Amino acid sequence: MFDRLQVMLMKEFLELRRDPWAIFRLVVPLLLQVIIYGYAATFTVNHVSLAILDLDRSEASRNLASHFVATGKFDVVDHAMTERDITHDIDSDKATMALVIHAGFAQHLRNGQSAPLQVIVDGTNSNTALIALGYVSRIVTQFQTDQMSDPWSNYTGASPPEVAVTLRERPWYNDTIDDRWFFIPGVVGTLTLMQVVSLTAFAVVREREIGTLEQIMVSPIRPVEFILGKTVPFFLIGLGDVALVTVVGIGWFRVPFVGNPLVMLVGASLFLFAALGLGLLLSTFSRTQQQAFALNFFLINPLFILSGFAFPIAAMPKVLQWITLINPLRYFLVVLRSVFLKGTGFAVLWPQLAAMAALGAFMLTLSVLRFRKSLD
Repeated sequence: MFDRLQVMLMKEFLELRRDPWAIFRLVVPLLLQVIIYGYAATFTVNHVSLAILDLDRSEASRNLASHFVATGKFDVVDHAMTERDITHDIDSDKATMALVIHAGFAQHLRNGQSAPLQVIVDGTNSNTALIALGYVSRIVTQFQTDQMSDPWSNYTGASPPEVAVTLRERPWYNDTIDDRWFFIPGVVGTLTLMQVVSLTAFAVVREREIGTLEQIMVSPIRPVEFILGKTVPFFLIGLGDVALVTVVGIGWFRVPFVGNPLVMLVGASLFLFAALGLGLLLSTFSRTQQQAFALNFFLINPLFILSGFAFPIAAMPKVLQWITLINPLRYFLVVLRSVFLKGTGFAVLWPQLAAMAALGAFMLTLSVLRFRKSLD
């Protein structure tokens, strides 16, 4: 058995060696996607276009406007003169947000009263709008703090407020709330899943399409040996993908890796078993590479969306939360982020590892049964 399996493995690696473009397709697109995800996949919103309508024209109103500019999150695109200008800026997409400082702003501050301030947001992009509003809240809070630090002799009819509670934020495992520390470990799992599933499915379907599958099946090679010969090389390629993306994430994007590499290796191996099972299962439903491509696209997108890579699983409807339980990528992302940022070990991650092992065993068993049936 091992002699025949060795021949199958040598066949796969020789085919890869004879095709320089195959090596190019395995490495270069992966690196490009890591870099694109690393720079583009972020919840941080910078350079929000801002229009300002200052109806007070006071030192305090100009100070507030300067607070927005100083953060680097906003770009002032228009100093409007009227409310009609604000409406035009929003409607024409010149500005995403407008800040209206009403007359009497400085006077209210001097009297210790609530100062009028209006923020108008273009809500067509809800994500940007919500994040930008969060920025506004922090900027206004900082402005209030700066105003209270001024000598109280500048104010009339007001006394210093008594601060009873001081809120101190202390993020754990990501002190600077850097989005890349969240996304890059997730990229390790998503790119590995896409490549391993695709390679496995296309490799088997290609054998069937060119007619060599029937020739192999009439040889002394048994179906299990054929499946091992097709999956073991892609398992090794998958481990290489994990290592490559991890090195790029640590070396290029400076994502910390504080965990045990052995935990990550075990998690990656169990995840790859499940991914290989998915790819092999796709091949049993496909007669041509075009069908395999369509099924691959149909499968990968839901797995990506329901993995928690970008969208919190807790925010999904209950039915979708239950469906995520059969998604191996969900568990692998937990393992990756925990190992990268928290240094979590087997004692904590064993439920995720056990879930991937169970899913991998089920998918491989189902794939082998389906594959044998497809040969009949």
